[in-house]
Amino acid sequence: MSRRLWISIAAVGALVVLGGAGAYTYFFSGLRTSPSALTLASPSPSASSNVSPTASTTAGAGVWQIASGSLAGYRVKEQFVGQTSAHEAVARTSDVTGQVTITQSGTSYQMTSAKVTVQLANLASVDQVAGYNVTNRDRIVQRSLDVSSFPTAVFTAQSVTLPAGAESGQTVTVSVPGQLTIHGVTKNVTATMQLRVTGSTAQIAGSISTNMADFGISPPSVGFTTVQSAVTIEFQVNLTGGA
Repeated sequence: MSRRLWISIAAVGALVVLGGAGAYTYFFSGLRTSPSALTLASPSPSASSNVSPTASTTAGAGVWQIASGSLAGYRVKEQFVGQTSAHEAVARTSDVTGQVTITQSGTSYQMTSAKVTVQLANLASVDQVAGYNVTNRDRIVQRSLDVSSFPTAVFTAQSVTLPAGAESGQTVTVSVPGQLTIHGVTKNVTATMQLRVTGSTAQIAGSISTNMADFGISPPSVGFTTVQSAVTIEFQVNLTGGA
């Protein structure tokens, strides 16, 4: 076979490969989705209209218990072979417990303590990737976290003054320093939270940006995927109780 013919065959082969890769990238990138970050649920108009400012103020202080419907989880970026853009892997669990204490001093309110515990073994992926069963990732994550030895993630908040308006049902944003314990390692972190108190119920939503390596965790390793070490921990916590 002549050298010219070999060159022609190679050129055709390269075009086929490149065309296939382009089609794969177009097809695959259009069939992977991730849910939005956890946020406060929309307040009920009827519930808000039935709560007077005085009642909200009275309910603001006290010990609040984490209630059903709460969620916590993580999102990390993973890079698939053949893809130019990263995909956000997202997993969540409703197995969240703990309590928040709010006290009143004059006209100001402080969140004097808060502890949130998440059971890691129940984390389940909620994103979607075409041609890939994301529950396989959950098993890999559980091994990386060594959930049999370190079954929980715990955030313990330091005392922080709440912005004005929190006691009257307004949505407020506050940065909360604290300690996060995962994989047997405790690190100082800062949670960015939104808080809303409505009568005898309250809700907190927010996130903590951190890094797996800080907790001695190696990013999960899969042959066709590279996982970044940066991780965002998300939460949406329903509270009941108060004064």
